[in-house]
Amino acid sequence: MSNAITYSADGLRDDVADPATWSVRVCAHRCSTCIFRSGNLMHLEPGRVAGMVKKAVANEGHIVCHKTLGTDTPAICEGFANHPRGRVASLALRLARAGVLRIVPVQPDQGSGS
Repeated sequence: MSNAITYSADGLRDDVADPATWSVRVCAHRCSTCIFRSGNLMHLEPGRVAGMVKKAVANEGHIVCHKTLGTDTPAICEGFANHPRGRVASLALRLARAGVLRIVPVQPDQGSGS
């Protein structure tokens, strides 16, 4: 059974934290089809990524890596964690920078422990 905590159904803050260990999972690198890579590898509609970032920033949330969704270890997308607006807006990432939470790196292309 996972210790993951869910904050919202919008996918912006859910399942990336482990309250038992005071940690937050963040992808160690961009997955092979990351939405933040050039070339639209996920075949998203124009403006979709910008809309996702805008929503996550407005809610102090984050974007969960699609390769970690549905696993026991969903993690914040590395592309979002290093996005100029994302890294400063995300509550989880701010808490990690402040030393309140510990970052646990996740390897998104290796099944993420599901």
